[in-house]
Amino acid sequence: MRIVYHLGTCSTCAKIIKELNLSKDFRQREIKTESISEQELEQMAKLAGSYEALFSRRAMKYKSMGLKDKQLGEQDYKQLILDEYTFLKRPVFIIDNEIFIGNAKKTVEAVAEKLANEQ
Repeated sequence: MRIVYHLGTCSTCAKIIKELNLSKDFRQREIKTESISEQELEQMAKLAGSYEALFSRRAMKYKSMGLKDKQLGEQDYKQLILDEYTFLKRPVFIIDNEIFIGNAKKTVEAVAEKLANEQ
């Protein structure tokens, strides 16, 4: 499986996707228009090791909902991501059975390296 979950209005996601020059067999999922299913999120969490690893504390709603002052558990992270797409740390790349989460430079470099090693 080769898929990238991203937000179409996110310039950082767009820049990363363009930079990586993804092949046509890569499925691009725009998470605002095509919501993530519970099954997809469970698969991501299994690859990532937790729902927390997929959760973005940078989302504007994180502060506005007062979540930074709450003790959140795995089920809370799961439900928040399912309820509100902005809580998914993005982009999320799944290449075969490996997951790459977020836009940190080393994460993007790891995706690029994985794709380069496949050729």
